[in-house]
Amino acid sequence: MHQIKVEKLLINYKTLEKFKSFKEYGNQELSMLEDIQSNIVENDSDSPFYGIYYGNTLVARMSLYRVEAKYDLYFEPPQEYVVLWKLEVLPDYRGKGYGKALVEYAKESNLPIKTNPRINSQGFWEKMGFQKAKYEMERDLGENPLIWMPEGVKEKEVD
Repeated sequence: MHQIKVEKLLINYKTLEKFKSFKEYGNQELSMLEDIQSNIVENDSDSPFYGIYYGNTLVARMSLYRVEAKYDLYFEPPQEYVVLWKLEVLPDYRGKGYGKALVEYAKESNLPIKTNPRINSQGFWEKMGFQKAKYEMERDLGENPLIWMPEGVKEKEVD
């Protein structure tokens, strides 16, 4: 049995090449190519990208971005939280626990998590313990964010 291990991905052209296999499956809105290219140019050594390999193949990936407490519009009390973005598992590897492993890895920070789910992925996120944030037009700008809260954190009341 293949052991699932989440790894921090390096920001380099090799990773950029591996990300191209994700874009080929038509998930352009999830493409991290632009993110990686801008980080290579900026020579950013602190990568927000995480992934899971099966052999030498990158089969699942996501980005994690920390948001400072002063910008928190979702949680009570206001605090630092994580934005989980662009989670994707290649079609041949779906249903094997890779997506779940990435989400569990994000939860290990014990910080609240916000994500904007892809169409038809609501069931996956609900199984992972996420719930719909109370919609606030100015804050959410047409997005339908889902949130996960560790113990002791509540959703901010919407006015």
